[in-house]
Amino acid sequence: MPRPTPDDISSAWVQLTRAQQSLRQKIEADLKRAGLPSLEWYDVLWELDRADSGHLRHRELFPRLLLAKYNLSRLVDRLAAEQLVRREPFEGDARGALIAITDGGRALRRRMWPVYSAALQRHFASRLSQGEIRALIDILPRLR
Repeated sequence: MPRPTPDDISSAWVQLTRAQQSLRQKIEADLKRAGLPSLEWYDVLWELDRADSGHLRHRELFPRLLLAKYNLSRLVDRLAAEQLVRREPFEGDARGALIAITDGGRALRRRMWPVYSAALQRHFASRLSQGEIRALIDILPRLR
């Protein structure tokens, strides 16, 4: 099999990056039109909701997030101000805290999912065949 040229490599990288940016913008716009918060909020609430205990330490939450969080602490502060999460003391570490999802956080995540899911279908899945989606599932982990 021939090796890709530098131009092909650059083109593939640019197209992958632009596709991700474009898809995220479209999904964010759909959430905004529905009067819902950003995908970052969903990302945090989803990870907390699916944690066995409903809570994680900051250092456990950060690597699980789908979206880059340059200031996760501020995002958690905003979620806490809206009573979607709460900080709980972490036994054995006076400086550490658990971030726990509240019932309100679970309810918001459930309200966001239909809009998010429809946006994924409209802007992503509807443009690809089942084979292409399977190919992405097979290929993309190799880049991680």
